[in-house]
Amino acid sequence: MEQPLVTVVTPSYNQAPFLRATIESVLSQDYPRIEYIIMDGGSEDASAQIASEYSSRLSWFSGKDRGQSHALNKGYRMAKGDILAWINSDDILLDGAVRRAVEGFRDHPLAGAVYGEGFLMDRDGNFTSRFPYVRPFDLWSLVHLSDYVLQQSMYFRADVYREIGEIREDLHYTMDWDLLIRIGKRYPLQHLPHYMGCLREHDEAKTFRGGGVRIREIGRMLREHTGMWMPPGLVHYGMDMYRRIWCDRIAKSTPAGLSGLGEFLQLAVTYAAGIVARRITSLAWNSLQGWYEDGWVSTRILYMLPACDSDLIIEGELPPNPWLAGQNIEILCNGVSLGSHRLPKGAFRLQVPARGLAAHQPANLELRASHYYIPTHFGHLTDRRRLAYKIKRITWSAYEGLDLLIHPLGLPSTNRYGTYSNPARG
Repeated sequence: MEQPLVTVVTPSYNQAPFLRATIESVLSQDYPRIEYIIMDGGSEDASAQIASEYSSRLSWFSGKDRGQSHALNKGYRMAKGDILAWINSDDILLDGAVRRAVEGFRDHPLAGAVYGEGFLMDRDGNFTSRFPYVRPFDLWSLVHLSDYVLQQSMYFRADVYREIGEIREDLHYTMDWDLLIRIGKRYPLQHLPHYMGCLREHDEAKTFRGGGVRIREIGRMLREHTGMWMPPGLVHYGMDMYRRIWCDRIAKSTPAGLSGLGEFLQLAVTYAAGIVARRITSLAWNSLQGWYEDGWVSTRILYMLPACDSDLIIEGELPPNPWLAGQNIEILCNGVSLGSHRLPKGAFRLQVPARGLAAHQPANLELRASHYYIPTHFGHLTDRRRLAYKIKRITWSAYEGLDLLIHPLGLPSTNRYGTYSNPARG
């Protein structure tokens, strides 16, 4: 369809201070076919009065529910749209977001979901920074390490949602992450280079109030998807939670006359926790996944691709190093060997038959190299990595037109897509 119907659902409960800005960000979109549903949990503030001002342009349902996930599922059961999204009642869509999402699906019809860039804003609606975690689709990282998708910029196909099942109502903090993992295991997610959503940060926001309950839910959800007792994502997010706890305790216990010391200690804790978190993230990618920031890979690399009955494509480069001459890589997909493949010098492209191995489940890939060299043995003072060859991309032949990943640490810089000049509403 040239103009598919897009259904946007807003779950809300006692969010009157922010609700008007959210509603106007949806209703002011420049895309003509939007169904807007607000699922209210029985608010006792002015939410109903605010929504009533827009009654001709949205559907409002109010009544007790079992939380945000339950509210979203109820909304999607009513939805008529071909494309689905949700925006929380304290967040906003940016101008042109829905149109960009529709264009994304038009340009990438195999994608199960699309997502873009976005901003953080404060309680008063002032933009504070670009959302710093967005990156191109990498299923291994999504499953094991982090939710790098800004939910306020996420749109998914209604048929995919019905295929994989509803949002899990036993999850209250990670239901969007779990949904993305379940979609990503069957369909590629497409990153769009556009600013599309904005997350409001304030003390009453659910993420900030989650504490240990949120971290335990992250652990439970990731264990189910990875089979690991201590998935790296649990440590990554746990460190951030403890940083907040420590800073809060410092603020509360510092005497009024020593406020400067308290601020210094909070900065020190934040700095130290940041170093640890970055180190954990680096170890997860480098030691577990084996794919380094500069494109080099180690003797063993782990990777994941969505389910697909297709040939495997591996593109990369074998540098002219005598220690790497005769390089062979053994490729395994879901535990089945796809043979040993000798790499030619220079740029290479392998197309490896893999049909039937991942038609109904994601492909867990392992690549084992026969040769490596260690830079410190050749004059480099600090680089002790075991380097085997470089990889540019791993994908399915059916997905070659999609930007499935150029490289796992190819994070977009702050200014990669320019700046967004429109002020936040409300």
